[in-house]
Amino acid sequence: MLATLLFGSILIWQQTFRAQEFDPRAVQSAHQIATLVNLTRAALVYADAIARVSLIKTLADQEGVRITPREPGDAYTSYASDSLSERITAELTRTLGSGTVVASNVNGQAGLWVGFTIDGDAYWLLTDPERIGPVGGRTWLIWLGSAALLSLLGAALMARLINRPLQRLSFAASRVRDGDFAASRLDEEVVTSEIRDVNVGFNRMAEQLSKIEQDRAVMLAGISHDLRTPLARLRLEIELSVQDADALDHMAADIAQLDAIIGKFLEYARPEHVELVPVSLNEVLERAIYAVKEYPDVTLVLDVAPGLVVQADPVELLRVISNLLENARRYGQSADTGVAVVHISASERDAQVLLKVRDEGPGVPPDVLKRLTTPFFRGNPARTAAKGAGLGLAIVDKTIARMDGTFELLNAPGGGLAAHIALQRAKTAKKADKKA
Repeated sequence: MLATLLFGSILIWQQTFRAQEFDPRAVQSAHQIATLVNLTRAALVYADAIARVSLIKTLADQEGVRITPREPGDAYTSYASDSLSERITAELTRTLGSGTVVASNVNGQAGLWVGFTIDGDAYWLLTDPERIGPVGGRTWLIWLGSAALLSLLGAALMARLINRPLQRLSFAASRVRDGDFAASRLDEEVVTSEIRDVNVGFNRMAEQLSKIEQDRAVMLAGISHDLRTPLARLRLEIELSVQDADALDHMAADIAQLDAIIGKFLEYARPEHVELVPVSLNEVLERAIYAVKEYPDVTLVLDVAPGLVVQADPVELLRVISNLLENARRYGQSADTGVAVVHISASERDAQVLLKVRDEGPGVPPDVLKRLTTPFFRGNPARTAAKGAGLGLAIVDKTIARMDGTFELLNAPGGGLAAHIALQRAKTAKKADKKA
């Protein structure tokens, strides 16, 4: 856009200058030709017959001007063919008199012909038409091309100077998003004051965010230590002092729930960055299923294709599947049997691996469904006896996003809640497919 504006302004400037030069050039050219005609006429008038022949020959040889008699039957073509030649013809007629004839071709011979009279005798004066140069011409084109080229180079340089700091800012912002604050520092010594102010402000923001992240990590570590240690002591003291077995079980369950809620808080507050490596989805599913398959209140139905390898973090992926199974076990129980039937399926599709975890419970109202991944949000707790902090599905959604995947919750057509996960196939698996 900048180059187009510059080129357009140059073109307008050139046309304006050309228009301003048009009339003076036409008048000047007409006066030069008129002067040549008048000098030739005077020389011929005051020369005798012998000298006149010598003069005509000298003009033809040295000045390129030829004088010939003008016959009544001469065929000629008018010189006025464009705006410049019309203006020159009009000026010559005004200067030399009304009987002046200006032609571009006489009897088949091209040139600049001017018809005039000497003592009643008519003559043609033939001269080189190059005496009248066009307005503009090759020189104009050279200047216009040079100006356009310089404008394009200047526009490209300006765009580069503007875009390079923006690219660096975009890269630094992406590093901050991924939690890499050290690699996001921008140059604070740049020449442009506006860019320097932006870089300084961004660096201060990144430093503040880094400090907040460090403070959060320290705070979470303190919470883990300060709360879990007295909870462990409290549980030990209860087991030693409380004689009522039923009361002891309830107290132990409450302490276990508090410990689990603390674990959920820590889990949700984990750093954003994860390192993705090829992971066997089948092995991770086996480990997650092994932890819950002996529970009397859950029945697992598997439909998993063999040899599925995804690009993920193995610990984070195990945590995701465990959260989904725990959520299905808690909230997908049948009202009649009290058992949650959980279907687990996984397959490949193009460059992705699709994982689905579905229960046969009552499902979730549509207005509540879209809020289930909101931290600390819980659906209607009255429909089950399950208790929690409302972070399980939020952790799943956040973790899948960190692994460049997608997560979606839907009510299954046959009843129950279905969790759909799409992860990228591992690069090693893609290469193996190509070789095959």
